[in-house]
Amino acid sequence: MAINFDTALKIHPQALILREKRSEILAANLANADTPNYKARDLDFASVLKQSLPSNTIMERTAAGHMVPPHEQLLGSQLMYRNPNQVSLDGNTVESQIEQAKYAENAVQYQASLQFINDDLAGLMIALKGQ
Repeated sequence: MAINFDTALKIHPQALILREKRSEILAANLANADTPNYKARDLDFASVLKQSLPSNTIMERTAAGHMVPPHEQLLGSQLMYRNPNQVSLDGNTVESQIEQAKYAENAVQYQASLQFINDDLAGLMIALKGQ
């Protein structure tokens, strides 16, 4: 019987990749906190993860004018601009305390995804050893 890592590790590898991308976006926001007219961006993790998972529905483009199915969209196209609580005079929408909190939350969730993958792999190792 063959081991299928996609089913064994479930959703966690995809979540890990998305968490990494989100941390890059949040870090860019923090790095540009003093850049005039910089707009803070974020990604809707739940919707992007939902789109990255395989679904039973298969959509096809039969003409060039048809809309692009969600599974063909790039991660960058899912970026949204954050609405600040208070806009600065220079047009920058980055609020450092909000970005730091979002970054910390994402880091904890990244660590949780790593732990889930580690636990799944440990379970596979036990199954392979026959213990």
